[in-house]
Amino acid sequence: MQLNKDTLENIFQHALQAYPYECCGIITGDEHAQTVHRCENIQNKLHAEDPARYPRDARTAYVIDRKEFDRVVAAAKDKGDLVAAFYHSHPEHEAYFSEEDAAAQTVFGEPEFPDALHIVISVMNGRIHDITCFKWDGDKQGFISLPPSSWQIKEP
Repeated sequence: MQLNKDTLENIFQHALQAYPYECCGIITGDEHAQTVHRCENIQNKLHAEDPARYPRDARTAYVIDRKEFDRVVAAAKDKGDLVAAFYHSHPEHEAYFSEEDAAAQTVFGEPEFPDALHIVISVMNGRIHDITCFKWDGDKQGFISLPPSSWQIKEP
């Protein structure tokens, strides 16, 4: 799966608009037609309601409401689209796949969408700093970093 320029620009804008909080979303479609679904990060709401269970706020964590997640996935399935990727930002941190990210994606030992890309956007001082893409490796039972040439569509 490769991401087109418009998709990347859309998720960059989402990351900048959400800053200093983490943004999150889902990309559906294929290499030819992609839709970015900007999801609401409900981490601040969860933290306010139960800080003992959710000690981190949206500056360092994200949660997509399961109902919103299910709506996006069902709509993609109805259209015959793939759940191609998930993305979130790391304000004032590098673009890495944290232990928390891996744990959230592998609730039952493997991801629900093992072929989906996982994109992390680093935002430093209100500017896009870096982007890294990860993919599930079933043999290694973990997420591995991918080289940009494998997931970015080059401009002609």
